[in-house]
Amino acid sequence: MDGTDAIARHAALDVRMARAAKGIRLLSYASWPASERDRFLADYSRGKARLPNYAYPKHDFGEVRREFEAIAAEADPDHPIGQYLIESARDWDLAAQLLENLGTPRVAELSQALFGGPERALPGGATTREAANHFITVADEMDRELLAPAEQVEISATALVLQLQARLDDFFDGRVITVELDPDLIAKAAAGATRIRVRSGAAFSDYDMQQLLQHEAFVHSLTALNGQQQTVLPSLALSSPRTTATQEGLAVFAEQITGSIDIERMKRVSLRIEAVAMAQDGADFMAVFRYFIDAGQDPVESFTSAQRVYRGVPTTGGHAFTKDTVYLRGLIGIHTFFRWALKNGRLRLCRLLFAGKMTLADVRRFEPLFGEGGLIEPRWLPEWVARANGLAGALAFSLFANRIRLDQVVAADSVTDI
Repeated sequence: MDGTDAIARHAALDVRMARAAKGIRLLSYASWPASERDRFLADYSRGKARLPNYAYPKHDFGEVRREFEAIAAEADPDHPIGQYLIESARDWDLAAQLLENLGTPRVAELSQALFGGPERALPGGATTREAANHFITVADEMDRELLAPAEQVEISATALVLQLQARLDDFFDGRVITVELDPDLIAKAAAGATRIRVRSGAAFSDYDMQQLLQHEAFVHSLTALNGQQQTVLPSLALSSPRTTATQEGLAVFAEQITGSIDIERMKRVSLRIEAVAMAQDGADFMAVFRYFIDAGQDPVESFTSAQRVYRGVPTTGGHAFTKDTVYLRGLIGIHTFFRWALKNGRLRLCRLLFAGKMTLADVRRFEPLFGEGGLIEPRWLPEWVARANGLAGALAFSLFANRIRLDQVVAADSVTDI
């Protein structure tokens, strides 16, 4: 079988996988409705809060899981697309199993298999939890008086929607992505290919607005839109569980390289990782909710943060939904990959990451397939990626700066005398 036939055969398998995977709405099915938040907070305000005990709907994905198994069996493990299909089908199957077991301890095991956990090692040897505690400590030590007045002005959800919509319409030179308010959303925002939802009644800062633009719109939405352009691999438009770490890492990296991230954002991401570890160690929902309250979050955001940790698992402690551990691990992985790409003259891979939702291993496997192999280079790119010289400049500085060992800078004079 020649290369063209192999691609065509695997493309047909991918069509089947994309069709089967569309019903596996992992985060939607594992999350709680807004009514659970409202009930809990009403009880909390009266001093009568109790553990949430959401009754998840039952799911049966037996037929879909058999389809995933068949696709993996038919894919060629020696072909780049075959490898992608086998690994993707395996993780879609795990996600389907997770949804079939919502509300049970089994979800915690499946979540760990899909996303890893707080003790997962990072490049360089530290664990995800150790990195999280580093950022929490730095944030707690920062003098909040350093905040500029503009950083303390609240933006309403309605104003945020209008600002985001204007920025996106300008970027696309027309209406491609719609931004709208959603009163039933528990998270502050959520992005799809052509729609970004913002929680009604939430308050935002200017940093929040910039983060949503770079994170949700210019990574999550753009990779989905570019994935929809792929005729050979339509599944690249889907948010596959196996691409979560790379996607979230790329999105947080976008915040960082555009100057949109602040230390409080890093603290929020890190608090969630510590909360996952607490839940695994036995803390129940109330203990984790109070942990976020004590960290300075208001009751609404504390509930939202705690709910993320207990999606799909019992709220009594000892189990956690571990997706939030991928943000920091993914950020460090993406940052390391981009620096590697610059050092090895492979910055093109950084652009190709936006051609759809894929892992770092995928983009290296797929590189020869762009063009004659049937894969299409990304139609839309955020400005920081499109401007290769600026990206190279930032990464070149990072490469050199990381060679400086702060533990060898023995005194402040070693720096201030420069």
